This record gives sequence, C-alpha cells and structure tokens, in this order.
Amino acid sequence: MAPPAVPRCFRAHLHLQDFGSGGAGPEGITVKIESIRNSAALLRRAGLPLAVLVILLAGATGGFAQQQQQQPDLNQQAGQPEQPAKPQPPTPMSSDAIRPNYELGVSDQILIHAPDADEINEKPFRIDEDGTITLPLVGVVKAAGLTIQQLEDDLKQRLKTYIKNPVVSITVVQFRSSPVFFVGDFMKPGIYALQGRHTLVEMMMAVGGLQATAGRHVKVTRREEAGPIPLPGATYDPDTKTSSVEISLAALSQNINPAEDIVLQPNDTISAEKVEQVYVQGAVARNMGYEIGDKDYVTVLQLISMAGGLTPDAMPEHARILRPVLNSTRRAEIPLDLKRILDTENNDYPLLPNDVLYVPRKAPTSQTMARLGYLATAVIPSLVIYLLLR
Repeated sequence: MAPPAVPRCFRAHLHLQDFGSGGAGPEGITVKIESIRNSAALLRRAGLPLAVLVILLAGATGGFAQQQQQQPDLNQQAGQPEQPAKPQPPTPMSSDAIRPNYELGVSDQILIHAPDADEINEKPFRIDEDGTITLPLVGVVKAAGLTIQQLEDDLKQRLKTYIKNPVVSITVVQFRSSPVFFVGDFMKPGIYALQGRHTLVEMMMAVGGLQATAGRHVKVTRREEAGPIPLPGATYDPDTKTSSVEISLAALSQNINPAEDIVLQPNDTISAEKVEQVYVQGAVARNMGYEIGDKDYVTVLQLISMAGGLTPDAMPEHARILRPVLNSTRRAEIPLDLKRILDTENNDYPLLPNDVLYVPRKAPTSQTMARLGYLATAVIPSLVIYLLLR
C-alpha cells in the first residue's frame, strides 16, 4: 500500500551549505520545522498516526547522515599524510661561469697549449706595447682587450688553415701590474684589471655583485708587499705573508662613504663564501630555509625550534627528510619518526646542507559530519515528540 500523502502545510526543511573546496562537506546544518501544531492537527484529521511524523523526520535526518558517511573524500583518505610539494632543485652553474674572464692587456705573459702546432705549443709570449703578440706560423695577433676565451677562439680560426680541428688553450703565467681576483659566489668571478684607483664597492659592481646564495660577508686578502689592510679587524698571517679581513655587506650598504669600502691594491683577492642552508616545510610555524653557518650540520630538534615548533595538526610520526643525491637533481627520501625524537625515545637526527625536513599535516576527514548526522537522528525525533505532546 502506498504511504498516505503528507499535507503541504507540514514542511521539514533541511538546509545544507557547502564550504571549502572539493565538496569536503557542510559545516552547518539547519533543520527548520514550520507549523508543528497545525501539521499535527491536519495529520490527525487525515487519519494518520502521530508516529508517522516521527518516522518521516527520523528517515530524513538518518538518510542525510548516511549520505555524508558514504560521501567519498575527494582530497585524501583519512589519516593519510598529504604529499609535500617537490622542492625545486638548485640551478647548477655552467662551467663558463667559473672560467676566469680576465681581459688581457699590455705586458701580460701567456702560455699557449696547442699540441698540434709545435711552433707555438707550450711556449710563453708577452703582449707588446701595441697590444699584439707575434706568433710563428700565425703572425701578428691582437690580444690586448680580448678575454682568454676570445683569444683562444681567434687562434683556432687562424690555425684551421694548417690544422684540422685545432685544440688551443691559454694560461696567463704572469699578469701585468694590477690584477685583482674575485673568487667564490660572485655573479661573474674571475680576474679583473685594476686600472686606476678603485674601491671594493666599485669593483663588486663591476663583477655583478653576489649571488643569492652568498653569505653576508666578503673576505679581502692582501699580499705583504702591498701594505696592511687599513681596518681594525685585519689580521696578518706570517706563513702566507698576507693580511686579511672580513667585511660586512651591511656596513658597505648602510653607511655613506664607509671605512670598509677600502681602495683595492694589485693582487688583492676578494672571496665570497656560499651559505649552506637546511629547509623545513609542512606543519611548522614558519616554512623557510635556515643558515647552517660554519657548522657541519644542524639537528632536527634545532631546526624545529628555529621554525617556531610544530602546528596542532602536525603528524610528526610521518616526517621525512629529502636529501640531495650527489651529482644529480634527485632527492632521497629518509623516513623519520619525529614523535619518538620529541619523546626522547630516539636520538636526535643530523641534517646536512640542503636537506629538506617535511612534516605532514593531518588530512581532513568526514568524521565530523558523521557525528552531526548521528546527533540529528537521535535528537530531532525526541524534540518533535516533545513539542507535539506539550
């Protein structure tokens, strides 16, 4: 037998509003019952028992709860840690970037390595006052104003007249009176001619400044014959007969005409060290990289402390370390039970330069909606019966 029709004046409205992405589930449920007393009276006139009203409401709310329990989690299964974003591997420098881009000049002496041309192979040549060198087999060649690479390319072209696929490499064996050396994490490291009076800042601008991975200090090393470095923090090494000083970039940039902006001398060496860092991602207060400084490593607990600790939704037992694989762009994944380390059940773990510590977050589940559905199923029928029997 078909169930009796329910009068229109009785309406049980179940309003569901979806928040969040991917249909994660409603955050609010509103059940609105209108004209309870009138509906009950009409049901009695229609010959329907009072239990029908209770059954209808219980079925509606129970069906909603069941539907929410069966709704698939579009993001992840409950309890599974979210996957970390793949860290971007560092961009490798090309071999050309670290080749000395020294510009040859008058009085520089070069050694030419050309194994197929015995006339010039492994022989030194000095650049004359007119900026040229005179080579057997090749003739007069302009050298001053060219970089080492440019002169090598020029000689290769000239030797092709006599030799198929000539090999040429050039080494500067004696510099003219004023070279300065920029080594390390500069944009354009190499050997530069110090023509006239130039300060540290001026020459750093000429080499393009520092790379993003460089530290916040540069070191200037000076030979004994050039005199001491005129700064109070300079130290002298009697073994190498050089003086050296570390200069803060902040001091160079924040002051007008700082004392640290010293005038460079011939054969000065300016070096910039690369800063090693470790990184933390995921369920921590601050996701970022942290400098190791002059240490060989930092520990997991030290990094968590620097990052401001774990967030409430962290899953430390599923933490992992992403460690670079030597001579590749890949990273090895090392499982780490951070919870046992925090509970002092396991020893602290060392993190090496460029390691990434990832702490996953707890994935959202449908348990909250299931509980709300159960609450609605249990409470609403009792509330309706109470209202009808008052």
